[in-house]
Amino acid sequence: METVLSVLLGLGLAAACGFRVFVPLLIMSLASRPGVGLLVLGDQFSWIGSTPALIAFAVATVLEIAGYYIPWVDNFLDMVASPTAVVAGILVTASAMSGDVSPFLKWTLAILAGGGTAAIFQGATTAARHISSFTTGGLANPILATAESGGSALLAVLAIVLPVLAFALVVAIVLFGAKRLLFRKPAIGTA
Repeated sequence: METVLSVLLGLGLAAACGFRVFVPLLIMSLASRPGVGLLVLGDQFSWIGSTPALIAFAVATVLEIAGYYIPWVDNFLDMVASPTAVVAGILVTASAMSGDVSPFLKWTLAILAGGGTAAIFQGATTAARHISSFTTGGLANPILATAESGGSALLAVLAIVLPVLAFALVVAIVLFGAKRLLFRKPAIGTA
């Protein structure tokens, strides 16, 4: 059961990385600090809770969030964040797995499920930003940036505190997005 919960935790954090790359890493670092104890990381990943990592994640989070409020810089950040989100998704998924999980299974799940989940969410946010930039000239992008940052923080905290609920939310978001994409009505005047 511990292994299943750690996988669900990792997937929730990976989805959060798809919204913002560094927010989940900052929250993981805070949650794994001595005295907080909400998240126990394996020996290989204990560096995530170190003071230098906490400072680096905090600075990176502030810069990332601020960058998404600058018109057209946000679109450039999406281009850079796409591969970075996948790597972060792999990292958070692997670091969340605890128990007697073989390294092969851990890294296979981290790469396929964690990286894939982060890629799906990052792709959706990138598409939303491009649509927003095109249709509103970028005026709605700050609203989108706020929703993404808040969603990332909420999902990361939820993944750490209630991993089953976070995973259910991730599945619900994916199913909602797939339904909207696959079953949308064609625009009037198109064949």
